[in-house]
Amino acid sequence: MYTKLLQTIELLKNQDIREDRKATLAPLVNFIQKRLEEQKEITINFICTHNSRRSHLSQVWAQVASAYYDIPSVTCYSGGTEETAMFSKVVETLQQQGLFINKISDTGNPVYAIKYDEDRHPIIGFSKKYDSSFNPTSGFAAIMTCSQADGGCPFIAGADKRIPITFEDPKISDNTPEQTEVYNERSLQIGAEMFYVFSQIKK
Repeated sequence: MYTKLLQTIELLKNQDIREDRKATLAPLVNFIQKRLEEQKEITINFICTHNSRRSHLSQVWAQVASAYYDIPSVTCYSGGTEETAMFSKVVETLQQQGLFINKISDTGNPVYAIKYDEDRHPIIGFSKKYDSSFNPTSGFAAIMTCSQADGGCPFIAGADKRIPITFEDPKISDNTPEQTEVYNERSLQIGAEMFYVFSQIKK
């Protein structure tokens, strides 16, 4: 993994996770552990309303954490209840935290190749609906990263497990002097929780 990213990971690993958040994260730990023991693919789809901020941060950090802890057969996706675009500040924040991001399609809804290691496939980031043909259709855990998506999607077709793990939207800081700080903090919070999840997996 890249040097700057490894420095960020040390920060993530040293963040304290509150007991109530550990309880919130426990069903995802259990899903991953059970799949690993059954020698099945571990597929996770992080879902938010616009698939623009929290779901992307969750997808990226979960994929990085699975690689860091060498948990096999993990593929992370993201989606929304509607399609918009991956917000530019999310891209900028992840770059600042050590990921290499290349825009491979420059449209209203750009496609990004997000690299965390020279020798691994990049994470593909772009906004899409949770049931897009790009995403898994069965056997996955649907992680609801915002309360609006959780309430607006009473049923996720194909999901083996539906788990609410909600985060405060960094969008509240848009167009304010605090925006960079808020996005950085939210990314680190999500990253720390995803690293906690994968650190609990017994191989």
